[in-house]
Amino acid sequence: MRDAQLSGRLIFRWIVFLLAAGYCVRQVLYGGFDEFGGPFRFLTNWALFCSFFAASRMIAREEGRTDKRWDGFVGMTAVLNFMVVLLYWRLYFADPSSVTRNGELSAWWLEGYLHALGPALQWIDALFIHRGFRRPLASAGWLIGGVAAYFAWIEFAVAPLNDTPAGSVTSGLPYRFLNNLEPAGRIEFYATNVGFALVVLALFTAMAWIISRALPNPARHEDRRGNRDI
Repeated sequence: MRDAQLSGRLIFRWIVFLLAAGYCVRQVLYGGFDEFGGPFRFLTNWALFCSFFAASRMIAREEGRTDKRWDGFVGMTAVLNFMVVLLYWRLYFADPSSVTRNGELSAWWLEGYLHALGPALQWIDALFIHRGFRRPLASAGWLIGGVAAYFAWIEFAVAPLNDTPAGSVTSGLPYRFLNNLEPAGRIEFYATNVGFALVVLALFTAMAWIISRALPNPARHEDRRGNRDI
C-alpha cells in the first residue's frame, strides 16, 4: 500500500513538472518578444517559472536526490500563484481589455492552465504532499523580494522601453490599467497587493497546520541534516 502511494505521488509530481516545463517552453517560444521583456513582462509567467522550479525540487526530494525542503520558496510560489489567479480573473471580469490584448481570452488550454489548473496543482503538492509552509517568515522574505523585483522590473525597465499599452498617464507598463494610474496610485496598488499577499500567506500557513493534524503525513524522506531549507 505504501509503495503504491509513493508511486502515485511520483507520477503526480512528474505530471506537474512536465506540464510546467512544457508551458514554460511554450511561453518562451511563442510568448512574443515583439516588445522589450517579452513574456517576462507579465507576472503570470514569473509564477509559471517559479512553479516549474518548485516542481523540479519536489521530484528531486521524492527521488532522494536532495534533502532541501525549499519551504520558503514553495510557500512564496503558492501565494504568487494565488495572486496571479485572483488578480487576473478579477481584472478580466471587470474589464477584459485590461489583461488581454484584444479583450478576448486566447486558447482555452493556455489560459486554463496558466490561471487555474497549473496553480491548483502546485497548491495540492505544497499543502497535501510536501506539507510546506513550515517557515512562513522565509516565505514572506521570498515573497516580498520577488514581488518587489517584479514591480521594479516593470517600472524601471519594461515601461521606459515600451510604448504600448498606452494609458491616460503613462505607457509601457504591461497591464493597461496601470498606465492609467499616477505614480502615487501605482505605489499604493503595489503596496496593497504586497500586504494582501502576506495575509494570503498566513491563510495558507493556517491551512497547512490544519491539514498536518487532520491527515497522516505521507512524506517519504526525513530531513537528515536538521530540516534543511531555503
